[in-house]
Amino acid sequence: MRVLLLSYGSRGDVEPMVGLALRLRERDVEAQVCAPPDFTELLEGAGLSLVPLGRSLKEMATEAVTGAAKPRKPLSMSERAAQMIATTYEAVAAVAEGCDAVVATGLVPAAAAARAVADRLGIPYRFVSYFPTYLPSPHHPPLAWPGHPFPADVTDNRVLWERNAELMNELFGEPVNAHRASIGLPPVDDVRAHVFTDRPWLAADPILAPWLRPADLDVAQTGVWIRPDERPLPADLEAFLAAGTPPVFVGFGSMPVRDAEDVARAAVEAVRAQGHRVLLSRGWAGLAPTDEGDDCFAVGEVNQQALFGRVAAVVHHGGAGTTTTAARAGAPQVVVPQMADQPYWAGRVAELGIGAAHEGPSLTAASLSAALATALAPETRARAKGVAEAIRTDGTTVAAELLRGATGG
Repeated sequence: MRVLLLSYGSRGDVEPMVGLALRLRERDVEAQVCAPPDFTELLEGAGLSLVPLGRSLKEMATEAVTGAAKPRKPLSMSERAAQMIATTYEAVAAVAEGCDAVVATGLVPAAAAARAVADRLGIPYRFVSYFPTYLPSPHHPPLAWPGHPFPADVTDNRVLWERNAELMNELFGEPVNAHRASIGLPPVDDVRAHVFTDRPWLAADPILAPWLRPADLDVAQTGVWIRPDERPLPADLEAFLAAGTPPVFVGFGSMPVRDAEDVARAAVEAVRAQGHRVLLSRGWAGLAPTDEGDDCFAVGEVNQQALFGRVAAVVHHGGAGTTTTAARAGAPQVVVPQMADQPYWAGRVAELGIGAAHEGPSLTAASLSAALATALAPETRARAKGVAEAIRTDGTTVAAELLRGATGG
């Protein structure tokens, strides 16, 4: 059996697919992972090969945040979608022969290309989301698309989701159907339903991110997909951890930020104000210490599964992966949401009492210190420890069983 796994997104979108690929390999199933080229090292470290999709996501994200893109005629979203569909399909179709199923997540145009590959080969296709609010439900509104805010006078979630479907057709209908026609496939009337299907998977923990019922979609919640990480922590990090009390971790993962030096300075000041040492994660934001204090240390990409159980708290952007890893470790959190699903995770952390949601994406020393005061409270740590014990870790096993059922393998 051979399965193609496509993830067009940040590390938090790709790493769960690596976890599923490793679980499938244990069952003698070959998994081919397709993702942005930024994650070649991640795949190689797991003994997997990567089929690269498009240009560096880090470069594109940094350009978008900093405004450093080279001058060129701006493309419409539909034009960008057409490019993504064509390039993704070309890369995926080249390696899909002999596959028995396709699993996709991430940006809609890339997933539409993956669906086209599956349709062309006549094999099962499954879409997976890592958070509930990407999927239509009467219990929550859709994410707002850039440049397309919700109507101020509409609060009914069903109406908002109807508008969301119309918007997806407006933005992606023409490029999706033009590409399908070019490879001999019939057109689709509803892009969102076509990409998400009527039974998508939700790879998130039921406690951290429950799928509320009743709902229109028959969502299969597998539980979170975890990539086991056995890497030791670097020796210099071990020395820093051993030299004093547990530090507060501050990092924004694969999220560039504006004015990274100011963000780092504010974060260090806030953590010190709470009486703790600081552990900065450089990440795509490029965070670094702003003075020579020996209470502050910076690291690159490390094993967060091993690290988060040894810190006082985790300050982060609110990606699904970082939120879940901190929750599994029983580490209190402060989520400083930047975009997309991150406000959802900030809200869940606050609702569960396992940390604090920072108000908005821009932090100051004062605003972060106030949020940290909540996260570092004894009752928050106790609640975080309790939730950690209840989080499931069998998500990839459940998904592998679902794939076997879908393919008859």
